[in-house]
Amino acid sequence: MVKGKHAGGTTQRNGLTRADAPTVLGETRLVNARTRLVGEREGALADFIVAVVRSWRRVRRVARRWWKALAAVVTPLGWGIAVTVIIAFLLGYGLGWLELVAVGWAGLLVMVAAVLFLIGRTSHDATLSVPVNRVVAGESAVGQLTVTNPTRRLLPGTRIEVPVGEGLADFQVPTLSPSGRYEDLFTVPALHRGVIPVGPVRAIRADPIGLVRRERVWDEQIELFVHPRTISVPSMSTGFVRDLEGNPTRDLTSSDVSFHALREYMPGDELRSIHWKSTAKTGQYMVRQFEETRRSHLMIALSLADEDYAGDEDFEMAVSVVGSLGVRAIRDARTLSVVASESTPDFARRRLLAVKNIAAVTGTRLLDDLSRIDRSETALPLADLARVAADSIAGISLAFVVCGATVPVTALRHAARQFPVGVEVIAVICDPDIVPSVRRAGELTVLTIGYLEDLQQSMARVSA
Repeated sequence: MVKGKHAGGTTQRNGLTRADAPTVLGETRLVNARTRLVGEREGALADFIVAVVRSWRRVRRVARRWWKALAAVVTPLGWGIAVTVIIAFLLGYGLGWLELVAVGWAGLLVMVAAVLFLIGRTSHDATLSVPVNRVVAGESAVGQLTVTNPTRRLLPGTRIEVPVGEGLADFQVPTLSPSGRYEDLFTVPALHRGVIPVGPVRAIRADPIGLVRRERVWDEQIELFVHPRTISVPSMSTGFVRDLEGNPTRDLTSSDVSFHALREYMPGDELRSIHWKSTAKTGQYMVRQFEETRRSHLMIALSLADEDYAGDEDFEMAVSVVGSLGVRAIRDARTLSVVASESTPDFARRRLLAVKNIAAVTGTRLLDDLSRIDRSETALPLADLARVAADSIAGISLAFVVCGATVPVTALRHAARQFPVGVEVIAVICDPDIVPSVRRAGELTVLTIGYLEDLQQSMARVSA
């Protein structure tokens, strides 16, 4: 088996130049945590090294979890005071320096007083809501925080924090009377595709100086789906196959199973289509008309391999292309399968030849799953993705393969040859730095788009 590699210089691709493009087809070398440690070596020593590293990672995860629990209570200022107190006691009693001893005891009293502020519990009730939890990249969502007093006594003001992705929304809740209520709105910017966790809400109890803090965390967390940007593309007439078990269409034919009507005989009609009972009644030859039944199984394959993209811009465009094509197919009630490259686990011995299925039941489910995907350096490259998809999905009549700017036409041809004979393959190359084009490469149709809007015109030309 030939292993893939990158060639330096440039690759000429039907008049298009791209630097550092993969030029050797086939299975590429697996790159994961195991190969970084021991390469392709086998044996007891290699397994021992891998086992030691895996055990060290588990111990480190446990230590990090305990440290995180302790760090959640003591603030950086608190750690600074604690270190100061220890140093003051060591130097003060070691050197007989009474001033340092006094500093140490003063710091210890401050720390004890700070801990006393954590006694008790928070009696507030907090509710988090995001009325619209699905937006398109570049838009914003609005969240609402509601804090109530379920007790019969006056509750003092408290501080409420709401994690929003990697950010934090901070609220200062005033004193609430019995059955009192506090509401506030906040904005969640959704600049990039992904899934933004909002919450859980946490109430903060802390001392006035800020040495320690205690949190009460509510379990409610909301996922804000930031969908890829999509556009409306023309309905795809290509890829339909005449099949008696397919769905009826508006096209009429003289031989099928979905009866439509009777009409008068015309020269060229087959004699077997004559309806003799109607002919006897009318005195004129009458023939049967049927609605033509067709089937179409459309498959969209998205490469998630790092080597197939030049950067984030062409990858995000590729995800938008998959979303646009998928939503159009779902609206047309076509049988649809959407797959993406599966990544190989870090300590696997060999490359994992599998694909991940993306839900394509509804347009919303499809875009939700597309919000979660991301590139990986261990994901299957385009040629392997096409081979596994062709083997695992039966009855494909039309296949789209979507990739980035670094994939040469030779690799696309190799991917197209993985599908059975009779399957129409359309490759979509997303390259922000190129003029859009539609061209044929043997049995393969190649669409190169520079902007997402170019997909409309390219699909219209293909359908025509």
